[in-house]
Parts: sequence; structure tokens; C-alpha cells
Amino acid sequence: MGRLQDKVAIITGGNSGVGAAAAAAFAKEGAKVVISARRQAQLEEVAAKIREAGGEVLPIVTDISKPEAAENLIAKTIEAYGKVDILVNNAGVLEEGLKPIDRATDEDMSRIIDINTKGTMYCMRAASTKMAEAGGGSIVNVASVAGVLGCGGAAYVASKAAVIGVTRHTALRFAGKGIRCNAVCPGTVITPMVANATADSMDADMFGQMAKHADLAVQPCMPEDVANILLFLASDESRAITGQTIVSDFGSSL
Repeated sequence: MGRLQDKVAIITGGNSGVGAAAAAAFAKEGAKVVISARRQAQLEEVAAKIREAGGEVLPIVTDISKPEAAENLIAKTIEAYGKVDILVNNAGVLEEGLKPIDRATDEDMSRIIDINTKGTMYCMRAASTKMAEAGGGSIVNVASVAGVLGCGGAAYVASKAAVIGVTRHTALRFAGKGIRCNAVCPGTVITPMVANATADSMDADMFGQMAKHADLAVQPCMPEDVANILLFLASDESRAITGQTIVSDFGSSL
């Protein structure tokens, strides 16, 4: 207990799955947690559970694909708590059907990159400015093993590979200046977003190719598995770690 005592942490996509699990874990460790997502009802449900457990939480409805909304998220956090110590960029979307590059649609590319890549960068830009003024902070980006190995739909792979790249860029930009930036790349995680995918909607060719990069017999991650890694990277226990990409998949891609 107390690993994040008196820290202020923003978690995007905090309405379900990994984000909700991370918010609960961070609050339990003493952080003042700000959770954001587009759906207010789901945010309030997560916030109620955190408060019932004795944690402090502030839900802020945010569409991170809009730069002004990302700026507002940081500004409202500063207004409420006076600082931002931790930013976890967890919000993200999948395309339907694992479309490979020769079948990728313009609509998927625009929607997925706007949220997964640009939204992450908007939040990083706004938060890092405030962290630099304060002299430190930790940014943790939730990318994907798809961004490392290419095993996913083309638009999603591109969006997550870009997140890995900007993680390294940001770590380099602020090396020695108190701001760390790392990425966690989960494999399959059992969340509502993944549960909505069906075999009928998958591109059979891409699904078959992906099997080359994964042992499907290995167990998938649960949200709490990823949340524990996020907690470590957010905490001062990992203060010597920056610019790193950690794959979290129980070894299925080895």
C-alpha cells in the first residue's frame, strides 16, 4: 500500500477493462485518480466502485481524438489537484475484422489513428508540458504486441507501432529531466472490446498469418495483469526505467 501516495494519475480509457483495473489499483495505492472516456455512465460506475473502496477519483468525459478535449482533461486535473504526476494512455479502439493492408479502409485508418495515435500524442503533449514545469512525471503508454510483431489489422498495427515510436521519442526528449516514458504491449487481453470480436467478422487470411506469431494455447492476459505492470512503471520503483517497451503476453509470442 502507498506506492503512489499523494500522486495524481490520469488514466484514459478508464471506463472498463485495463483502464478500470488500473484506476482501482492506483487508487488502492494512494493515488488521486482521474479517469476519462467518452461514455459518462460507464465512467461513473467505475468511479463509484473506487469510492466504495475508499479511493479518490475524478471522472472527466473526454474524447481524446480532439486536441481541445485532451487539453481540457489536463487543465481540469490541474484545477482539481494542482499537478499531474502520472499519465497512462490506455484509451484505444480496434478495427473490425483484422483487415490486412490490401483490404484496409480509409475509414478505419482515420478513426483508429485519430484515437490510438493522435489521441495519445495530444494527451502526452498537454501532460508533458505541465510535468516539465513541475520537474518530473511518468508517462505510460498502452500499445500492443501488434505494434511490435505486426500481428493485427493494418490500421491497428500502424497506430500502435506509432505509439511505441513516440514513447521512445518522448523518453529521449526528457531524459535527465525527470520525465520518464515507457510502453506496455499486451497480447490478447480479456476485455469487453476483445469480447465483441467474432470469428465471422475476422479476415481469415490475416487470422491465419497471425498464428505464426502466437501460441494460441498460452493463456491470455486479464486486465489486472496489465494493470500491475502499469502500476510498477508509474511508481518510483521503476525510476531508472525509461524508453522501454514491455510485452505482456505470458510468452505466447516467443
